[in-house]
Amino acid sequence: MRTTTTPRPRARATVATLGAAALALTLAACGGADEATPGVTAETVTIGTHQPLTGPAAAGYSSISAATQAYFDHVNAQGGVHGRQIEYVVKDDGYNPANTQTVVRELVQQDDVFAVVNGLGTPTHSAVLDFLNQNEVPDLFVSSGSTAWDDPEAYPYTFGYNADYHVEGAALGRYAADEHPGETVCLLGQNDDYGETLLEGVQIALGEDGVAAHETYETANQDVTAQIGALQGAGCEVVVLGTVNGFTALAVGTAAQMGFTPTWMAASAGGDYPTLVGFLGEDLAPVLLQGFVSVNYLPFGPGGDWVELFSAVNDEYNAGAPFDGNTVFGMSVGYTFVEALARAGEDPTRESLVAALESGDVVGNGLAPLAYSADDHAGFTTAGITVVDDGVQDFVGTTYRLDGETVTTTEPQVPAVEGEGVPTE
Repeated sequence: MRTTTTPRPRARATVATLGAAALALTLAACGGADEATPGVTAETVTIGTHQPLTGPAAAGYSSISAATQAYFDHVNAQGGVHGRQIEYVVKDDGYNPANTQTVVRELVQQDDVFAVVNGLGTPTHSAVLDFLNQNEVPDLFVSSGSTAWDDPEAYPYTFGYNADYHVEGAALGRYAADEHPGETVCLLGQNDDYGETLLEGVQIALGEDGVAAHETYETANQDVTAQIGALQGAGCEVVVLGTVNGFTALAVGTAAQMGFTPTWMAASAGGDYPTLVGFLGEDLAPVLLQGFVSVNYLPFGPGGDWVELFSAVNDEYNAGAPFDGNTVFGMSVGYTFVEALARAGEDPTRESLVAALESGDVVGNGLAPLAYSADDHAGFTTAGITVVDDGVQDFVGTTYRLDGETVTTTEPQVPAVEGEGVPTE
């Protein structure tokens, strides 16, 4: 059970604090109103994040913040937002919650950031959720599919971003039912909130008895032979994967060695084909991953306008780093923050930034608009299906939306790239 902590009430003003407040107002009038807002000056807006640049999650996710920085460099080259340059402070937490607490406190108390943007990981970000909300720091676009970030009553400053694992699991379950009717569906998942919540999502689509076998793994154990053997023995024809990319490759490779060839369907956290090629190799990956199904909520189809824009930004500002799903994710997060900052006004405050998101006017660049409102901080509630064919991962045009316990098909609504790809009011 998660402990709920409400924001701390403001202390009553005394004569001394009233005097200090008056002095602060006088100084603000002399130096510009934006100086009263943490992280905002006349020339800059400073935001921060915690990321696994080292540690067990680095191989899969360390490139995200570099992609976000590259997009901000692109925006800054166009003049920034309302004339301010975006400064992005990235702190390495090694995917360790204790480290996350330390670096996030540094961001808030020493670096004086305007907001924390795209902090990565369920266990890591959970460790700072109360702290950020108690200090009224906008906590935007948490990089995790946990449903914990959508609790605006308890955590009014926190906003999710990813399609959560219920959405992704429901989309994969419904696609399995639509395209593989009557086949035995099973699941291999990480033994934590990620795997469990994805399972719940699949069961939303297929019913509680719709998953014939469910195996879990520990991230500390690089051997899934027993789990794959159990799934093979259960006669699984479709295997949904609640895995990170490294364990997706491990599962597929282990199954191939055992002569087990189900249809694989992965959550977005473990379904990025370019990353999987890095694990499996350029010769094996196209063979082992032919027909590989995954879910995504961002525009990652080859040849699309967003991929063209982000590829150009990647080439110019990211030292030609490999272009993959992390690139699209990191730059899409950057785009959404710029959209929110532009709508927060010429002299943004933390309150106006939250209000901009809750207005519903910030839509992002996904397959469907973000679902933000005063009562909904979840992020994306729609996800599309991608399939690998001859070494190319692309959308197949099937998009699912989860509304409560109901899964429906819908049409993608990807916004067009306008101008230089820098959103304005």
